[in-house]
Amino acid sequence: MNNSVLVTGSSRGIGRAIALEIAQAGYSVVIHYRKERSQAEELQKHIASIGGNARLLQFDVTDRDQCKQILETDIETHGAYYGVVCNAGIIRDGAFPALSGEDWDSVIHTNLDAFYNVLHPLIMPMVRRRKPGRIVTLASVSGLMGNRGQTNYSASKAGIIAASKSLALELAKREITVNCVAPGLIETEMTDDILSKEVMNMIPARRAGKASEVASLVKYLLSPEAAYITRQVISVNGGMC
Repeated sequence: MNNSVLVTGSSRGIGRAIALEIAQAGYSVVIHYRKERSQAEELQKHIASIGGNARLLQFDVTDRDQCKQILETDIETHGAYYGVVCNAGIIRDGAFPALSGEDWDSVIHTNLDAFYNVLHPLIMPMVRRRKPGRIVTLASVSGLMGNRGQTNYSASKAGIIAASKSLALELAKREITVNCVAPGLIETEMTDDILSKEVMNMIPARRAGKASEVASLVKYLLSPEAAYITRQVISVNGGMC
């Protein structure tokens, strides 16, 4: 049985934690990266060292044609995926009046357009498997409640939530679930510069989350036990909203 799961943006941060967590659970991980090959290779070796299985796949989630070509070729070789975790994303924060067009476009293209670019070539092969499947998208607390200085990021993540809910409706009768995980402030390289006492005071739990705490939820949503959970947005945010 093909139990492969593609995790986009899995060479570091939350994506890396997800890849490790699901590899330990027995899934065959497709490690996606754009540029950080050394980090992706290190993760692949780590997974192998714990008895897991992983392979590498390089493409730019903003390049629609490249996504289609690379993913279709991989499916031809290895078969359709059991699951997909859409994790790749960037931030370009700034007050809206000072936000450049490039800052807006780069975040929307990387975070939101990638939903289409990555999933569109994969959906029909998943359907044709005629077996259960799982799709998990990564949004953010910013997509639920907005955040100062993150108009572009909040817009992209809110779009992912809406797109995930709509796709879940289309795929429910196919036994393919689509759920969205919305992390709050999680300790990663992306958040190193904003961890302050003032920020911590905004979180009822009074601490940042761990990437492993997000990964554990994703692992559950990929599991057979989560078959009746679809079209949901589940927050991992220490009580922020």
